[in-house]
Parts: sequence; structure tokens; C-alpha cells
Amino acid sequence: MNTKKLKDQSNLWIIVFLLMIMAKPVFADPYCGEIDEALFGPFDYTDPTKKEQLKIVEAHHFDRNVENLTSGVSSAFIGGELNYTLTAFPNHHKALHTLSRLALRSKTSKPEGAKYSVLCFFDRAIRFKPNDAMVRVIFSNHLLKENKLNMAMEQLQVAADIEPNNPTTNYNLGLLYIRKKNYEKALLHAKKAYAQNFPLPGLKNKLVAAGKWKE
Repeated sequence: MNTKKLKDQSNLWIIVFLLMIMAKPVFADPYCGEIDEALFGPFDYTDPTKKEQLKIVEAHHFDRNVENLTSGVSSAFIGGELNYTLTAFPNHHKALHTLSRLALRSKTSKPEGAKYSVLCFFDRAIRFKPNDAMVRVIFSNHLLKENKLNMAMEQLQVAADIEPNNPTTNYNLGLLYIRKKNYEKALLHAKKAYAQNFPLPGLKNKLVAAGKWKE
């Protein structure tokens, strides 16, 4: 059999396997629902060809009042507006961040009006588009605020794997490794961040203070 063909097939299976790992649900339970249950959508928030659909959804369910956690647009509950937005656009970055803030402010995992818990909405976003690095970053920030450091690191590491040269992601991941006292990995990500001219000196200062910084 053709050796090149076998090699190409092998590489294809490796890519498929990696995508399967990245798409692994945060929760395996079925209660997080199917992604295609939307009457309108689901659409990719990062797809520039879906701007008109995004404009419609945001006009009726995600205006500035919703984003500022002031009031709903078409629903009495902000959670209901975010529920609709994230059903139509599962990886809507601003809506995910707003839902996280709402849940933390309300001290609840499932804000009133939302069909699923916050963690479920992140699960759905990841299943919908596993290679969306920003979803992983927002999820990591949410987990950090819930004092789930290991889970937060896992999500931020995935974001760094997706965008290995993103200076902000590398900087923040370095800070998390500092908290775990894993200075070797903290230095690795610090070097990546500063190689991209990241302006904040905090990570370097912490490594210097720990005697772990190397030029």
C-alpha cells in the first residue's frame, strides 16, 4: 500500500482524536441539553457571516441593560435573556461573561430565568465550538472566582494550546502556575508572554522574588 497514503490517514486520525479530546464535555450528564434545540440558531459568535443574526438576537435579548445586569429586554429576568442569547449563540463571549457575573452576584449556579446552570452553558459552548479559545478563558475566570484553581488551570491551558502565542493567556497561565509553585512552567509561559511584548511586569516580578527568573 502507498506509504504516503498511510501516513496521511494516520495524521488525519490524530487530528480527529485531538478534536474529540478538546470537545469533551465538562459534564457528561445529559441535563446540559442538546445544542441544536434552538428555534433560531445555533450560530457561531465568531463567524462574521452571522452578523445579521447576531444583531437580531442582541437587539431583543442582549442590550446594554442586560450586559450591565440592570434589566431584561423581552423578559422579566436577565437570566431569561441570557438563556435565549446563549441558545442562539452558544459561544457568545459577552453573554457567557455576563452570565458568570450574574451567577456570582446572585450567589446561585442557575440564575432565575435560565434553563441550565452556568457550568452547563460553558459545557454547551465548548461542545459547540471546542477550539474557541476565548470561551476557555472566560470559563477559567469563572472557575477562579469560584476558587476552583485546578479546573481553571485546565481550561486556561486548553486556551494556550489553541492559541500558543497569545500573550495574555500565557501571562495569566504563568500567574496560575506561580500559585501552584510550579516555577518551571510559570517561567515557560512568562517567556512566551514577554516575547510578545506583554506590558505587565507582575509575573516577572513574582519569578524574580522567588529566585526563578532566568534571562
